[in-house]
Amino acid sequence: MDFSTLNWLAIIVATLVFFGLGGLWYSPKAFGAIWMKEAGVTKETAKKANMPKIMGLTVLFSFIMALNLALFMNSPEIGASQGAMYGFFTGFGWIAMAIFVTGQYEFRSTRYMLIHAGYNIVGLTLMGVILGAWK
Repeated sequence: MDFSTLNWLAIIVATLVFFGLGGLWYSPKAFGAIWMKEAGVTKETAKKANMPKIMGLTVLFSFIMALNLALFMNSPEIGASQGAMYGFFTGFGWIAMAIFVTGQYEFRSTRYMLIHAGYNIVGLTLMGVILGAWK
């Protein structure tokens, strides 16, 4: 693995896009209210959370995901369309399926799993486009 050929700015932008998508995806205007109900999270519980820590760790974990995808796609032949494909397959084939497997054993609702899986599929597809297009 050659880290010297990675586009670090693209990785940072992909991280921020994934993070921003999460803010929209889990907002009350999108899936936030449904997610809170399905997860059993109340407004009182959410108010007690250490949000700076959660947000900071979310950015860190998103960065690791973007870096990992960039390493898999670290070839000059991979463009935006291939990046979208790699991102989609990563989100759908690995992350969504892991969410569904784990969710079955935690007795989570289908809606709960689809909300999380959908976010990761869309987010990783966007990451793939960014990383593939921006060489």
